[in-house]
Amino acid sequence: MAMAVQAPANAQAAYGSYVGIGGGLGLGDNSDFALVINGRYNILELPISVRGAAFIGDGSAFVPTVSYDYPLNFNTEVYVGIGASFASEGSIVGDKSAFVIQPGVDYTKPDSNLVIFGNAIFAIGGEEGGGTATAIQSGVGIQF
Repeated sequence: MAMAVQAPANAQAAYGSYVGIGGGLGLGDNSDFALVINGRYNILELPISVRGAAFIGDGSAFVPTVSYDYPLNFNTEVYVGIGASFASEGSIVGDKSAFVIQPGVDYTKPDSNLVIFGNAIFAIGGEEGGGTATAIQSGVGIQF
């Protein structure tokens, strides 16, 4: 007699790696819009991720960070990252390279591989005059 065993559905937790696309908005001196390509590589054994964001607009920038991730529930994770911005003049994260702080949130849509991400970037000393450049970004990614 054969018995059917039903396997539970495989849900994706918010702690997976992903790559995504979205938009970013500079606040302050560089208030402009930019296309954002965003990625996250999660180190599964630790609450740490390596992240990267590329901004393409009037100027361009690349912002790599390392973040500490804190799960709020199975689908939602908040984080704070530190890193650097490598920016050209006119980018939404400032006009020059700078130290950055990046608070944010990742939300994984239940029963899918879709991730909704959002964060802010504070580029300390990133403005031409030495001030802090601030930008916000959001978008959708595919978890892998």
